[in-house]
Amino acid sequence: MVLFAKHPLIKLSVCSKISLIVLAFIGLTACSHDPSSVVVKELRSPPRVTSGTHIVRPEDTLYSIAWLYGRDFRELADNNGIRSPYIIHPGQHIALEQQKRTTTPPPPRQPVASPKKQVVKKPPLKKKPVVRSNPRTVAWRWPSKGNVIQGFSLSGPVNKGIDINGNLGEPVMAAAAGEVVYAGSDLAGYGRLIIMKHNNSYLSAYAHNRELLVGEGDSVKAGQKIAEIGSTGTTEPKLHFEIRRNGNPVDPMRFLPKR
Repeated sequence: MVLFAKHPLIKLSVCSKISLIVLAFIGLTACSHDPSSVVVKELRSPPRVTSGTHIVRPEDTLYSIAWLYGRDFRELADNNGIRSPYIIHPGQHIALEQQKRTTTPPPPRQPVASPKKQVVKKPPLKKKPVVRSNPRTVAWRWPSKGNVIQGFSLSGPVNKGIDINGNLGEPVMAAAAGEVVYAGSDLAGYGRLIIMKHNNSYLSAYAHNRELLVGEGDSVKAGQKIAEIGSTGTTEPKLHFEIRRNGNPVDPMRFLPKR
């Protein structure tokens, strides 16, 4: 910047020099993200970030990074060459660019003449129906006993989950069986937070807890007490509950059983 300002063919005023310095500073810092600079209001509306780089902190997991930037953890893992069990290290750079994937259509098949075969008809066999489990299906249950005081909304006042009222110390239960992939208080706006992985498609989150009773890597049963209702990161005791499918927030009321 100093060399540019002293160029013999360019004369700049003091204000112009200051403006150029500010623009240069913005350009240098635009390529990386500081999690503390990502504004997350109490309504839990973190932005979806598809550019720049996240520098891993000691308390980060790949799941919490994906949650912070509104991304699918598998997508970030693929883009950064991170394999299961998705171990990351402090100081590691996680690229946030959303890569475009192009597919090449297969070449047209050439017709091949096949000899005619004599077909022998056999009596049909009675087959027993095969019951197959769907790995994408999760048996959901309510994470607490309170009433919903704020619903899911992606327009107007954004709320990417539901808020359930409660008293300090009341139990927070796992809404489904799964593994704890994050337990901490490093995501602004969530207070003490637990994120659980139920399968490769579904994650759930439990925010504003007073106490966390499970840690990262714990296997949890559906209905197991995992935390206590608190007011961390908010102004009143309540539970903020989210479900995300493939990284996208979905309305928990579509999955929870009717009371």
